[in-house]
Amino acid sequence: MNGGQLVVRTLMELGQRQIFGLHGAHIDPVFQAALDLGLEIVDCRSEATVGHAAEGYARASRGLGVALVTAGGGFTNVMTPLANAFCDRTPLLVIAGSGMLREAETNTLQAGIDQVAVARPVTKWAHRVTLGEQIPRLVAQAVRIALSAPRGPVLLDIPWDILAGPVPDDTTGIAAAWEFSGAAPSRAFIAQALDILDAAEQPIVVVGSEATRGRADEPLARLAELSGLPVFSDYEGFAALSCLEEGVGGLIQSLHYCGKQGVRPDAILLLGVRFGLNTLHGSGLLFPHDARIIQIDPDARELGRLQQVAAAAEADVATTIAAMAEAAACRAWRDRTQWRGKVETLVARKLDELQPDPCEAGTIHPLAAIKTVASHLTRDHLLVADGALSYLWLSEIVSVARPGAFLCHGYLGSMGVGLGTAIGAQVQAAQQGKRAILVTGDGAIGYALADFDTLVRHDIPLIVIVMNNQSWGATQHFQKIIVGDNRVTGTMLQNGSYHQVAEGFGVKGYFVDTAADFAAALADALATKAPACINVRVALEPIPPEEMLLLGIEESGGGIGA
Repeated sequence: MNGGQLVVRTLMELGQRQIFGLHGAHIDPVFQAALDLGLEIVDCRSEATVGHAAEGYARASRGLGVALVTAGGGFTNVMTPLANAFCDRTPLLVIAGSGMLREAETNTLQAGIDQVAVARPVTKWAHRVTLGEQIPRLVAQAVRIALSAPRGPVLLDIPWDILAGPVPDDTTGIAAAWEFSGAAPSRAFIAQALDILDAAEQPIVVVGSEATRGRADEPLARLAELSGLPVFSDYEGFAALSCLEEGVGGLIQSLHYCGKQGVRPDAILLLGVRFGLNTLHGSGLLFPHDARIIQIDPDARELGRLQQVAAAAEADVATTIAAMAEAAACRAWRDRTQWRGKVETLVARKLDELQPDPCEAGTIHPLAAIKTVASHLTRDHLLVADGALSYLWLSEIVSVARPGAFLCHGYLGSMGVGLGTAIGAQVQAAQQGKRAILVTGDGAIGYALADFDTLVRHDIPLIVIVMNNQSWGATQHFQKIIVGDNRVTGTMLQNGSYHQVAEGFGVKGYFVDTAADFAAALADALATKAPACINVRVALEPIPPEEMLLLGIEESGGGIGA
């Protein structure tokens, strides 16, 4: 047995059946062992896609994603996914090959940098393996660290001679499987939190990624049913709403619209939600400054980061939700029918009030395109967004459309993550017979065009919708508004025929420039269990409401003009 076989055997003992990689000589022992032992490696066309696909797999499965990359440039190419996972608390294990230990400091190929040192600032843990027989223990340790709250990425650097070299025949596997059981706050704290919510006139619950990844859907639904409270989420926590009744909640961005209508919460239970970008930086536009906030998070650094909180606990989010649901069943709650109905009405009205104005011939209003996507979504679809305008428009419809999950780039704000994320999500979703749909901008898709080939080689039935406005749309909007129409530079992308690129790799391609043709193409792609690319020619000028908010501009009236 060699080190590569130990890596594969350990991953399979830990429950991994699919990982993502890109071949290189330094990691060939792992590829060879995977071939022999039956571990599927979905090989992509760039290490960035490998890392993002592993992220997408982790987010869709609510478990671990594993990325396998070679030394040198292979490792440096996966740094963006590592940083992305670190910012978004995604459990990701990156296994990177490296130069032979015996050739350290010899200026040999792909061995001139300290990969562990480079990765350490954007990982929970980074370590170099120096003895083959230690692989099972260290892989298991890496997985435990990645999956323990607050979750995040880890790196194992394994030199070529450790992977290829023999290990003793009596090398043991991992110890018995472990169970993650984080602590909940004290009963007194839970009682205090529920008292605050019960006494409030307009309380809400908001969940983040730790609720989703802790699989708290069912206890969250029980808590919502018992208390009658509306439940919202940030992007990271959206999948946790899957067990809720229709219309009970949605994205927290809807709270800004509710606030403009004079409907603002006076008590807020934050479950794994971090203050920052998704809460408009504590400005009070989403969470009023006079609201009583209860915050639960496994990382004490996040408690009260940007707004004052009435009560806070460093605790496991999923365990806390279960404990709160149990305690909620032991008390009589006020009737919240009127309050919840008011919120539900406003969430639905927000989308209804957005009516696209006519656009120039040969383009579709992006909102009309997004509504077409929404009309085809069910709980069996995983929706992935990439590109600023794409996810800003999508954020207007997901609260009402309610797909099974909504994955988009998070705090790092890195463009081009979508195709990789969607590949990983589709690979995982296929295990439940579900379908992933990627809605991406023409700028963002350019980062990973070669991975249309990955879809074909691995028979991944992903639908890629390219919102093609022939520009880096959000940054061009910024230029026109902030520095003037005559200062547009570096933001035009006039030459993309993305469906033809996809066709060149064997993917079925569509080009549409009318809403009717788009609806027909999307229906056809959904009916065909094969990868597809729909190139949708959309207008550039319309600005999503949330972009106006981020730019400090309020939209006037209900229409979104072209």
